[in-house]
Amino acid sequence: PNGFSISDAIQTDAPINPGNSGGPLIDASGRVIGVTSQIATGGGGGSVGIGFAVPSTTAEDVAQQLLDTGEVEHAFLGITGTDLTPQLTDALNLSVDQGALVEDVVNGGPADDAGVEGGQEQIAIEGQPIAAGGDVITAVDGEPITGMDDVIAAVNGKQVGDELRLELLRDGQRQEITVTLGERPNHAA
Repeated sequence: PNGFSISDAIQTDAPINPGNSGGPLIDASGRVIGVTSQIATGGGGGSVGIGFAVPSTTAEDVAQQLLDTGEVEHAFLGITGTDLTPQLTDALNLSVDQGALVEDVVNGGPADDAGVEGGQEQIAIEGQPIAAGGDVITAVDGEPITGMDDVIAAVNGKQVGDELRLELLRDGQRQEITVTLGERPNHAA
């Protein structure tokens, strides 16, 4: 709802009617595995559609932060990107086949301050607009990544002020940039 991804969101076919968000999602053994958060209804309204829940581990982390400090902070990198696909790799003539293409960098955000570059050229791949020409993230903190979900998970596993080491491919050259993560704004720009 605020424009940021929820890492490891749980998809469910359990009915989630308006007003039911915040209820527990329980597995077959009676364990709480998530907190219902939203439903994609396709415009039909009601409980028809695909429901999503925040994982219980995320809810526990947020609750502990609230108990400890009275507020919740989320680390923020400040990029928008997309997974590399074979079509994208071919179209951009890239030497890697896994990673995340940086499409946009938030002006004045942590990634921008560290020198990460977003795309400058608009192209279409299978009818989807892509901002091409930006950095390709191939590894985070020394671990190879397969796409944006890995980048998001790495950021979500950090605290505000932590450093994140990005291995990048820029104009065919490999380089490493260290980003000091900031505090995520309330809404995506």
